Amino acid sequence: MSHTFNFADALLDWFDQFGRKDLPWQQSPTPYHVWLSEIMLQQTQVNTVIDYYLRFTKRFPDIHALAKAHQDDVLAHWSGLGYYARARNLHKTAQIVVSDFDGKMPDTLEALIALPGIGRSTAGAILTLAYHRRFPILDGNVKRVLARFDAIPGWPGNKQVETRLWQRAEDLLPDYRIANYIQAQMDLGATLCTRTKPDCPDCPMRSHCRAYALGAPTDFPGKKPKKNIPQRQTHWLVLKNDTGEIFLEQRPQRGIWGGLWSFPEIEHLDDIDAVCQRRFQLKIFQRQSLPSLQHIFSHFKLTIHPHLLDCKVSGIADKDSGNWYKIEDTLALGLPAPVKAFLQSFL
Repeated sequence: MSHTFNFADALLDWFDQFGRKDLPWQQSPTPYHVWLSEIMLQQTQVNTVIDYYLRFTKRFPDIHALAKAHQDDVLAHWSGLGYYARARNLHKTAQIVVSDFDGKMPDTLEALIALPGIGRSTAGAILTLAYHRRFPILDGNVKRVLARFDAIPGWPGNKQVETRLWQRAEDLLPDYRIANYIQAQMDLGATLCTRTKPDCPDCPMRSHCRAYALGAPTDFPGKKPKKNIPQRQTHWLVLKNDTGEIFLEQRPQRGIWGGLWSFPEIEHLDDIDAVCQRRFQLKIFQRQSLPSLQHIFSHFKLTIHPHLLDCKVSGIADKDSGNWYKIEDTLALGLPAPVKAFLQSFL
């Protein structure tokens, strides 16, 4: 089929000249480093990830260090990157790899996909970049490159569109330089074939790119169908005791900010005093409503109303899930970004 024109050769020639070769995880592409970087790069830009990656690998230099760590420590080093299920799954997977695979990341697609938080594309990246095996990947950048190259219409979150893209990703795989090829696909999407302003004049695929020929590269891939984002409200109880400590509780493992430390929350302000007395055996002697905060999740907008409550401790009923902390000590915990920013404003 002449349309492929040798996609791989054109891409690799471009990569040799312009590809990214100095990212920290490319310097020692062990399965651990590739896996960690791929998980961090889901939903997150490279520039944001670099500092997190360097801090994370300094604290957890290998899979054994990560498996042994306390979940709080892992979440604290993830704090601010968002999508915290990624961090909880990383920790779980590290423990499974150490206990079931002797600390060595599996090297088959099936075994990798069976691990928490690893899908087909991440597994493919580990197999190609670390083990130099021949597998396709389909991250956001590659979806965009392939959808434009073939002018494949529709949103890639649609099963039929995704199946078509996987097929294309497999068809185009070369038998040589597989790790460079996979990296080159990601680099092309991240640097030239970008979402809103693709740099078509400099693109090595331009002569055979159907979306470019149609004069409409940004029409591909198709957009996600728009949904109205629901709005939610919550009230934070910022409990401060007479020694200046703040009360934080650990959130359930499942759900928003799972496993992270946050302020107790109530949905309605009906009777703060009764809640504090009943749940925490606290007597409030001063209360102050602070300015509201907005936090946007992928599927809803949250308006947070913090209330600073000076209280007298008569013993905490709910001690299992929470604790009193000096404000400077809270920053070592896994905190959601808005909680961390709020606490820092107190320092």
